[in-house]
Amino acid sequence: MFALPPATQALILTNVIVFLMQSLGAGDGLASFALWPIGSGAFEPWQVVSYAFLHGGLSHLVFNMFGLYMFGGELERVWGPRRFLIFYFVSVLGAAAAQLGVAAWSGGMYPTVGASGGLFGLLVGFAMLFPHRKIVPLIPPIPMPAWVFVTLYGLIELGLGVTGSMSGVAHFAHLGGLAGGWLTIRYWRGQPPFGRRR
Repeated sequence: MFALPPATQALILTNVIVFLMQSLGAGDGLASFALWPIGSGAFEPWQVVSYAFLHGGLSHLVFNMFGLYMFGGELERVWGPRRFLIFYFVSVLGAAAAQLGVAAWSGGMYPTVGASGGLFGLLVGFAMLFPHRKIVPLIPPIPMPAWVFVTLYGLIELGLGVTGSMSGVAHFAHLGGLAGGWLTIRYWRGQPPFGRRR
C-alpha cells in the first residue's frame, strides 16, 4: 500500500476512512453527500464529486479500491499526481453527468454512491496507454489485452444499462466515467473531437 504513488494512496485512504465513518453510524449525516437527482429536492452541487467517496457496502468499497490499486498507481507513475487527479476527477464528473441525465430522463429519484465512475475512467486510461498489456479478469479468468478487456466491459455495461439488468447498479454512470476518461486523453493528445496537442 505505502509503495503506491501519493495521490493514489490518498484516494484509497480517504475512501476507506469515509466508509468507516459510514459504518460507525455517520451514514445519515453523510446522506447529503450522495448524488441525488436534480429533481429530487435533495441535489446539491458538491454531490457531483462527494458521491465518489461513499460506498454502498464493503464489497463495493473493496472492488473499487482494488481497481484504484491496480490501475491508479500505474497511471500516476506515468502522469504524476496532478495530471492523474485531474484525470480521475474528470471521470468522476463524467459519471455524475451521465447519471444525472439518465435520472432526469427516467424519473428515478434514488441516490448514487461509489468511486466506480472514476475507476472506469482509469480502466480506459490504462487501455489507451497500455493497450497490449495483459489483464486477467476474475470472470472469465482468461488473459486478454487491456483494450479488449475494456471494450468488452464497456459493451457489457451498455447492455446491462439498456436492458435494466442488475437494478441498483449505475451502469450509465460507469459509461459516463469511461467516456470522461476517453475524452480527456483525446484532449491531451489533440485528437478529434479536439484541436492541437495539449
